[in-house]
Parts: sequence; structure tokens; C-alpha cells
Amino acid sequence: MEPKQSREVRRNIYSKCQEYLEIAALRNKSGDEMNGIELVDHVKKVLMTESEKVLYLKSQNGIDSSKRSFGIKPEDFDASAGHDISKFLRQNSKLASRGKALVDICRGILSVKGQEKTKIIVFTDGRIGSGEAAKEYLCAEEDLGCTWLDHEDSVETKNKKIAWYQNSDVTTEDKKRPRILVLHFVHAAGLNLQTECNNLILFTPLYVGEGGSSSDPVADTSTELQAIGRVHRAGQTKPQVNVHRIEVQGPSGEECLDGQLIRRNTNEDTIAMAINSSE
Repeated sequence: MEPKQSREVRRNIYSKCQEYLEIAALRNKSGDEMNGIELVDHVKKVLMTESEKVLYLKSQNGIDSSKRSFGIKPEDFDASAGHDISKFLRQNSKLASRGKALVDICRGILSVKGQEKTKIIVFTDGRIGSGEAAKEYLCAEEDLGCTWLDHEDSVETKNKKIAWYQNSDVTTEDKKRPRILVLHFVHAAGLNLQTECNNLILFTPLYVGEGGSSSDPVADTSTELQAIGRVHRAGQTKPQVNVHRIEVQGPSGEECLDGQLIRRNTNEDTIAMAINSSE
């Protein structure tokens, strides 16, 4: 005959069951809240100039000059053979055509009637200096500018800056601030920006690795999804969330690194694996 459960055990079981039901209810509620909110991907394709072409090919550090090309892939870089993919990634991120595309996207969003004061989130890869590049291009435009989290900022200052993009403008000072927040992908977890923002820009498609077989497409895709999740989440007040990607191509429309990585990071199977790995 099984011993009767003590009152303490029954209370613990009840507590755990109640906790499960509350979490399940919140998940269902969250799913319901996202009904009717459309996630729309936009890809802005731009051509690099002839001078940028030279820089792009020259930055393929360690690769034999006869093998340098627009179509070179990350896996073609071999760190053990002296190839340095970081220089290639850095050069790709700071191409002037990319900066111009970023400015054009922001101007396009802010030019929509009724959206003149909307707020925009830009995600960048801080490891390769793309945050600095995005900041420089935006700040070169007197009527745009941007907010960024400086490494010397205190936690209090960083929280204050982020709060500007979480809350609606109230004062005249609020309304005069830049409408664009530049973040690194390392900031992609934990921020809630959905109540004021429904436009997000991925400045460069994410690639983490040294070339060869060192990359993890699922991890990169998961990080991009986390970034998108800062605005595409329960509490979003707009019926449409826009994700803008920049694809820099060769002077004649040749597919380059951006095209490869965008296809990789938006592949349905990879997205499914990324979602499953985060659950």
C-alpha cells in the first residue's frame, strides 16, 4: 500500500502545476497578441562602385590574387593557411554603398506620412566595427544622426538611452532627439522595443567564424532572430513590423558576401533549427 502524500508534498505539487498553467496561459496569450501583426522582410540591393570593388577584392587577405572574386565564400578562408577573414568582413561592413543604403532606408521610413517621428532600430556586428561604420554614416547627415551605446557609458546612461526608444516622446527635448538607435548584436537579447518601434534594419548579415568550417549558421540565424524579436513581439502596437536588410552587390550586380549570408540566414530549414534550439 502506497503511503499517503504529506501536506507539504501535495502543496509543492499543486504549486508546480499552478506555475505550469500560468506559464502556458501567458504563452497562449502572447501568441494571440501577435495575431494580425505581419512580419515583412525587405532587401535593399545596391551596387558597389569600381573603387569599392578594388577594396573588396584586396581585403580578401591571404587568398591568392588569382582566386579573389565576388563569389568567394567564408569557407574559402583557411586561418591555418594565413587567411584573415576579419579584414574581409570589416571592409565589407564599411563600404560607402552600404552606408548610403542605410541612410536611404532611414529617410524612406521617415518620409512616410504619419511616420516622420517614428523610431528605427539598427543592428550591427560590433566585432567587425560595423556599429562604428553605421554611426559615422548616420551622423554625417545633419537631419538624421543616431543614438548609440558608447563603451564608456555607465549602465545608467545606457538604460536612459534605450528608454528613449521604449517610451513615447513627451517633452520638446524628447522630440528633438535622433530617431535611430544603433545597437550591436550582443544587445539582441532582453530588450523590449516593440511599443515604439516597428522598423528594424540589419546593417550587415551576421557571420561569426574564422572561415573554413568554423561558422555556425544556426547560431547566427538565432542571433538575427533575437534581434528581430526586440520589435516583433507581444506588445507591438503596429500591424506591420518591417525588417530591412542591405545586400551589396558587385558593380554589375554580381552576388557577393551579403547575398550568400542573407540566403543562409533566412533559409527556412535553418530558421526552424534556430527556433527549436532556443526553446
